[in-house]
Amino acid sequence: MISRSFNRHPLKLGFTFRRHNSTAPAQLQETTSEDVTPLKINPLEHPDYFQVHNLFTVKDLFDARVHCGHKEGSLNDYMRPYLYGSRLGHLMFDLDITAKHLRRALNFTAHIAYRGGIICFFNRNALNCHTVEKTAKECGEYAHTRFWRGGIFTNANHQFGAVTRLPDLCIFLNTQNNILNQHTAVRDSAKMLIPTIGIVDTNCNPNLITYPVPGNDDTPVAIELYCKLFKEAILRGKAERVKFLQENA
Repeated sequence: MISRSFNRHPLKLGFTFRRHNSTAPAQLQETTSEDVTPLKINPLEHPDYFQVHNLFTVKDLFDARVHCGHKEGSLNDYMRPYLYGSRLGHLMFDLDITAKHLRRALNFTAHIAYRGGIICFFNRNALNCHTVEKTAKECGEYAHTRFWRGGIFTNANHQFGAVTRLPDLCIFLNTQNNILNQHTAVRDSAKMLIPTIGIVDTNCNPNLITYPVPGNDDTPVAIELYCKLFKEAILRGKAERVKFLQENA
């Protein structure tokens, strides 16, 4: 007969207990709510402190057409590990891989919001500009959906005539200026060591993105899903920050 024992780390459970007035090592004592004191943990030591894993399912991604890529001839070789196959000449993403990367990006976003960081959304597709700007406004952050002028990050103090605080996170709903050229802010963010999250389609280069999320970056329904998820992650992070500040006031 085989018996299994599980060594559960208390940090992964979200709390642990400290027992008071413990005696008689050979006897088991009943513990009441007065006998235990919950110990708070560091959010960075929890695998999913903000519970972003329950924000969406793979079916949600499929219904939003996140799996649909571009034609086979436009494939960037760096995107091959994220593909499931092709259908009628169009490439398809493996949504299990996409879900893993998206949850990781949402978790990082919530942590940035929790620590009071500045988050900036980027988009260069005119069809989705209003959606992105509205999302940034609703969660109290910033958006840039116009032409990116070089030097805004790399030469900010000179351009604005004062010491300028740069964003703590840049979220790119699409990483291309057009079909061929990458968004200039992706390069500038990498130069200034600003973490980035980017929705990378089959024709994109994910190398300069800190947290690449393989998926459709054109279809409005897909962009709406991304915006909804990132907004919720930011709001959860800010809500936990307010709660923490109130408890430690």
